[in-house]
Amino acid sequence: QIVGSSLKDENDQASENYVANRDASWFAKRYKQDGLQGGHVILLNPQSSPYYEKTKKQALEALHAYEGGLQAGGGITPDNALDFLRAGASHVIVTSYVFNDGCIQYDRLKKLTQLVGKQRLVLDVSCRKIDEGYCIMTDRWQKFTKEVVTLPLLEELSAYCDEFLVHAVDVEGKNGGIETGLVRMLSDYDGIPVTYAGGVHSWDDIELLKKLGKGKIEVHLICLAEHCHMSVLQRCIFNEKEKKWITQIFFMEKNGQFAVIVLQMEIFPEDIARHLKMVRLPENIRHMVI
Repeated sequence: QIVGSSLKDENDQASENYVANRDASWFAKRYKQDGLQGGHVILLNPQSSPYYEKTKKQALEALHAYEGGLQAGGGITPDNALDFLRAGASHVIVTSYVFNDGCIQYDRLKKLTQLVGKQRLVLDVSCRKIDEGYCIMTDRWQKFTKEVVTLPLLEELSAYCDEFLVHAVDVEGKNGGIETGLVRMLSDYDGIPVTYAGGVHSWDDIELLKKLGKGKIEVHLICLAEHCHMSVLQRCIFNEKEKKWITQIFFMEKNGQFAVIVLQMEIFPEDIARHLKMVRLPENIRHMVI
């Protein structure tokens, strides 16, 4: 897990919160085993990077391991979109190809939609706060565009895609709280599904997101923390249609052994500690902030 705003193409830099010792296909198999759909496989290295081919290999292996269960993004263009779909991606996620040279290139958007189909395209409108609102970012969130996320813009773009992905770049990966202004704005949108990511670090944040989002916004998150001899990786998805949370928690000891628990519930637990009794954990794990 990285801090999104720290990404730099120069020397392939990023600040890391956590680096797993398992490959991408291992996690894809876990997601498949536990029935968690819609996860994101993102290639963060540009094609010019010496690490790109290794990154792509990991992505393709994950997609093969869970065909139809994961979305793929990062450098997607008409030249490679079908490769990722054929490898098993349910959708391709696109930003920079469409928001090129600071503006929406509708000819490119239409070309991509015609190629893969509206139902298999996710538009990433991840953004940063500026005076005028929330500015869409491209090129691994390093470049500002001239486009600001607004309800009319989402309505217009929804004709070309199946879903929107919105990372709040200023808070993403920092575990310091959600971007409340952005969530409030997205809550007024009544079109295709919107997935928000960025800043969630507690159950209170999730409840706040649910409240401010008026139950319309799905949340995909990975929260990581370390306490004594144990690391925790947790992923939550709220399914508004079924009115329930799906929560997957990995407890990883330093030797790499995992215990896994999957919770499905109609109301997200205020105190998750009582649900952790199904797994043997050090007593001090309950004092950890996830």
